[in-house]
Amino acid sequence: MTGTATKPILDVRDLSIGFSGRRGQPALQIVRDVTFQIAPGERVGLVGESGCGKSVTGLSLMRLLPGTARIGGQVMLDGKDMATLSPSAIRRMRGKKIAMIFQEPMSALDPVFTVGEQIAEALRLHEDLPRAEQRERVIDALAEVGIPAPAKRHDEYPHQLSGGMRQRVMIAMALVNRPDLIIADEPTTALDVTIQAQIMELLTRLSESTGTALLFITHDLGVVAETCQRMITMYAGEIVEDAPVDEALMTPHHPYTSGLLRSLPHFNMEKGQFAHIPGRVPAPNAMPKGCRFAARCPHAASECAAPQDLRFIEHARRVRCIRAEELSLDGAVAGQAA
Repeated sequence: MTGTATKPILDVRDLSIGFSGRRGQPALQIVRDVTFQIAPGERVGLVGESGCGKSVTGLSLMRLLPGTARIGGQVMLDGKDMATLSPSAIRRMRGKKIAMIFQEPMSALDPVFTVGEQIAEALRLHEDLPRAEQRERVIDALAEVGIPAPAKRHDEYPHQLSGGMRQRVMIAMALVNRPDLIIADEPTTALDVTIQAQIMELLTRLSESTGTALLFITHDLGVVAETCQRMITMYAGEIVEDAPVDEALMTPHHPYTSGLLRSLPHFNMEKGQFAHIPGRVPAPNAMPKGCRFAARCPHAASECAAPQDLRFIEHARRVRCIRAEELSLDGAVAGQAA
């Protein structure tokens, strides 16, 4: 899958996700045949436009999708197939083995409980500790994520904290049980640029110090460049490219990855023009049978009408494009072509 020698902490195999339609209508497939691995301590960026299936993939790994979801394939976490576990077994895994940082902390945090009570609840689910020790562990977790006066903040409510502090509370909640894998779904979307940089530096540092693997779900390629070791590009519910981050950014092999990079502001300033990807992601009920990106791709050819396989083209690089070897695509720096 990724070519890593280390036994993966997460091994996703042929993951497909659909949702039941109205009575008499077929289920809509949102994600198709997604396969990837994450090694212990590895930081992976999952990128793509809105509507490409990133967040629903992350929620499926946590078993947080509604009952209308139809999930196929395997999600192996620490050797256990999440799809076969009972609800009680899943609850024991969440927080202890796998945790999630949600996009909107004000929506994810309960306004009627103090932040200390909410982090302590995550701790109580997995460890039987005296209340005094619980409080100490929670205050330590708040201090670890850089919240000033953590003992004071422990007794405050979410509305009393800034957006950056609320996001740090969410990180503390995810980290308090030292999970093997954290899924961060757009963890800096609602924050200003300075706080974004602080949060990403914090997550990277904590990953390096604790050995926690991170899956960043984002549309911000700058975040991926600064924090991740590998980049997975999704389009229309499929993985279209999977490569080490420097190689993916400098020498992309899929036209969609190149299109995302060409849309970066600094690239447009160097080129003296505004580049963009024409069109939009196809609707789930109107997916083409061949390459799903073909209608928007400037390099589309007749052979693109056939289904495309995600295949290795180099060691540890996979791409879903039949023309990958013959194309010369722009990377993150003007003039850097494959």
